[in-house]
This record gives sequence, structure tokens and C-alpha cells, in this order.
Amino acid sequence: MRFSSVRVKMGLLVSLFPILILFYALRADGENYPLPEMDPNGFPAPDAGCLASGQCHAGLEPIRAHNSDMAQQIYDRGRLMGDPNGCVVCHGGNPKEEKDAKFAHSGTPPGSRLEAFNRHAASMGINDKTCGLCHSKWVYATHRSVMQTEAGKIQGALWGWGPMSTGYEKRYGNYDIDDPDGPDPVFGTEAYKQYNLKLMQQFPNNFPEKLEKLPEVNLETIKTNPAQAVYTYIRNECQRCHLGVRGRDKRGDMRGMGCAACHIPYSNEGFYEGTDPAIAKDKKGHPLVHSIQASREAKVVVNGKIYSGIPHETCVTCHNRGKRIGVSFQGLMEFPYGTPYTETGSKMTKLHTKYYLSIKGDTHHKIKSREGNPEGGLLCQDCHNTTAMHGNGNIMGTTLAYVEIECTDCHGTPLKYPWELPLGWGDEFGFEPDHKTPRGVAKEPLDTHREFNTLYTARDGYLLTTRGNPFGNVVRQGDKVIVHSASGLDFQVPTLNSIRLAKKWHNPQDAVSAMIMAKSHLEKLECYACHSTWAPQCYGCHVRVDYSEGKKSMGRECNQRSGQGYRSSRLSAVGKPGARYQR
Repeated sequence: MRFSSVRVKMGLLVSLFPILILFYALRADGENYPLPEMDPNGFPAPDAGCLASGQCHAGLEPIRAHNSDMAQQIYDRGRLMGDPNGCVVCHGGNPKEEKDAKFAHSGTPPGSRLEAFNRHAASMGINDKTCGLCHSKWVYATHRSVMQTEAGKIQGALWGWGPMSTGYEKRYGNYDIDDPDGPDPVFGTEAYKQYNLKLMQQFPNNFPEKLEKLPEVNLETIKTNPAQAVYTYIRNECQRCHLGVRGRDKRGDMRGMGCAACHIPYSNEGFYEGTDPAIAKDKKGHPLVHSIQASREAKVVVNGKIYSGIPHETCVTCHNRGKRIGVSFQGLMEFPYGTPYTETGSKMTKLHTKYYLSIKGDTHHKIKSREGNPEGGLLCQDCHNTTAMHGNGNIMGTTLAYVEIECTDCHGTPLKYPWELPLGWGDEFGFEPDHKTPRGVAKEPLDTHREFNTLYTARDGYLLTTRGNPFGNVVRQGDKVIVHSASGLDFQVPTLNSIRLAKKWHNPQDAVSAMIMAKSHLEKLECYACHSTWAPQCYGCHVRVDYSEGKKSMGRECNQRSGQGYRSSRLSAVGKPGARYQR
């Protein structure tokens, strides 16, 4: 019996030996992980709960670096809920169950603010109980931003359909929403807040105190009032990008919802490429990896490669329609006939359900940079800061309220550096800037930037936006302007005054004539009136919403376009201050 027992034990050891080798090989491989602080083996309890060895989510990549303040706070909250890895903090569920997925994905642990398990932890319906635990101001602002309400698109579409128009009033949004904390923005310096209040007083239609949910079509009256079919068009076509819903199941359009729409990476193809064995890698619609992309400090590891920042492809999952700003930034123009650029002569794969021609990328996007700068383009977030991304807490109707930056904030004018310009320069909506008072620079970033973003050395000060907020990533160094990109690259910005003093214009005669001798150009034209080398043009767009033959659903809409093309070097006049923003 004794001999037999030994043989059994030896047999078990031999049979387990390959598994043990594999386990230790994986652990050893973790020591060589591209970024140790993002190693899936670095969780406080890597073999317990949701991450139990050999079970559902073993090997899942961390949402943030284990040594980051964010991860440490999640782990601390998780311990109080019985899950030292913190999964239940954002998702809920039963942290004690390691085998039965259905049971594990049910209920919430004691201390959770969630009412039930939720796969989409950052969605707008619950993000006040997840992301909002630490980022309450951002959640409050995002619920009232145009990316969530889309009040401007709704009002614009209603205007175009005539009978259903609300005029200049921003009455409807995707959801009922109000602004209980009043007109004071939740972000910004005192100068910015005062500037914002002036805008609110001058353009009240763009800063409504509340919004009503967009009405639904009344099928009983659709024949007598067919114009209400615009509600269907808006819901089916215009509003598919707002943060309350996921991206559509098309190449280039897949994304998360809520905070995850920007902060969780998705590839154009929508396949998962991480190390969680529970997520199918052959089914579309999944994140690229289970990690947050945000600032320069928030590193993401994908297939052994490391990146930081939010790629422009994330922004373009939504910003490929309307003004086409995202695809134009990349140098892509819609082309209805397809492009036989493949080796076999077949068409290129569709992106955003369309074919594109490559024209010429924006100067901020192109890989080849100016002399002295590293190769690589800027990210959208390098210029568009917190208030442009999340909103400022007020309900906003158009980009008048949203966008607080001008080209001159970094480039200045041919006669003045950015810090010599007054606040409001280039953003004159019916009131004249105080030309006697230069804006200067800020010695400190916003408190919110200091707490949650990458903190860069101020050097001679942080540059200010035209509305008075400091760029936390753009600094003055003598007469130079340095942009710290979230990608990890640092760029020196060409200031027009330095170019003038050094006489280094690319086209001296044209530049001096257009920007110095003809001073009215800077007063009446946007910089991109001349510096956008091309712009997409769409002609003959027709929309049809079909409720014929007794259809009882929301109807079917389709777009028809009779012509597409592009024009070189467009001109965009500013016009009378504020006139084009009344809506």
C-alpha cells in the first residue's frame, strides 16, 4: 500500500509537471513584460476572485498601472468589498464566486453603489456610481455636454425641416436634463468663468437651463403631419454618436459608451487583442484591451507595444460625419466609387461605411514635422482640453460654448507673441477685447489638471486659452512655445512673431502681404481660411424617411447624394461677430 501510494503521488506529480512548467513560464515571462507596472501578474491577488487561476478572467490586463494612484484607490475600495483586485468597484457582481460566471455576474457586494452587475461600467446610466466616485465633476459636466445631449444637432435638423423647427431655441436633447448647480462652470479660472457668463448673457439660446427629451413620432398623425418624421431621422442617423450609446457595428465606428467612448481603446476592426481568455478574439465589438487611455502617464500595452494618449482614431469614430473634421484631419475625403488600391485591384476596405481617397493630412497630423521637432503628429487632445472634451458643467447648445481655443493661443500673430495678446483675441462675439491688457501666462495649471493629468514643468509659465484657462501641456520657454503631447513627444511651436523677426517665412512676399500689410485679414478671417489646403464638399444630399404602407416601426431612413468632391484652399470669413452663432 505504501509503495502504491508513492507511485500514485509520483504519477500525479508527473502529470502536473507540464502545467507547473507552463505556470512558472508565464510568471517568468511576466518579469520581462514590456511595462512591469502593467503586468497582468501584478494585481494584489492575481489568482483570486475574477482573476482566479484557470478561471474566467485570469490574465486580464489592468485598467491602469498597478502603482498609479487610480489603481491603488480601486484596490483599496475593492478590499472593503471583499475583492482586493477591485473588479467589483466598477462592475459589481459577486467577488467570492470563481467558477459560475452567471452567479459571479449577479448582484453587488456590500458597500457598492451599484444596484446590479454591469458589463459597461462607464455607461452614462451608472457612471456617477463608478467613474464618478473619483471624477464627479467630469461626470456632471459630461451629462450636460453636447457630446451627450446633442442639442445643437437636434435644433439644426429641426430648423431644416421647417414645420418642426424650434427656431433658435435649443429645446430638445437626447434626454431630460437640467443644470441644478447654476451658471457657474465646474472647471476653469475666474477669468474663464467671467468670460463664460458674458457669453451666456449674450447668447442665451446656446446655454439653455434645461432640455426636454426629443419627442417620438406619433403614428396616428404621421400622415397628416409628415414633418415629424424628422424625429426618426435624428434618432437613426444624427444621434448614433452620443455618449449614451455604443458605437455602431461598422469598421471604424466601434467604441464604448459613456466615459469609455474616449477612454477605452477600440481598434477600427473591433477585435479584442488582450490577454483575458473570457473575451472572444474572433468576434467584433470588443475593446482593444481592458486598459484606460488618457494622459501621457496612462500607458497602454497592446501586443507588446506601449502607447499613451488618446489616438485620433478614437475621436474619429464619431467625428467622421457632419463637418467631417476627423477624417479631414487625417487627409481623407469620401469617394463614392471606391479605390482600387489593393494588390489584387480590388477596392480598399470601407471605413465608417464609406470609401475614401487620401488627399493631404492636416499639418498637425502629418508624421514629418518641422525641422528640430520629432516625427509624429499631435493628438486631438493636445489642443482640445478638459472643457472641450467634457464640457464645463453648463448645458451647451453649440461649439460656441464648447471650443475655447484659437490658433493664436499658441502661434500668436506676426506682431505679437501669444502672451502679449489680450484674452478674447480671435474669439470676439460682440465684445471687444481689452487690447491694453496682455493675457500673460499662468504659473499654475488648473487644480483638476494637477490632480488627474500629467504635470509638466511650467518653465516661464503655462500659455492661456483665449478664454482664460491655462493649457496644462503648453508652456513658454523664453520666446519659444513648447507643446507636450500626450503621445510622449514634445514639439516646439512656430510662433509667427519669431518667424517675422528671423525672416524665415516659407513664402516671404505672400506672408508679409497677407498677414502684416493686410491687417484686416486677421480681423475678418480665421487662420484656417488660408491654411486649410483642401475641404470636402458634399452636394445634392437628400434624406427620405419611409412610413408608407402602414409601417408601425420607427420607419426607415436613407441618404442619397448626387455628387462629392473637394476644393482647394477655401476661404472662411468670420463675418459680423456672433452673427453665425445665434442658432
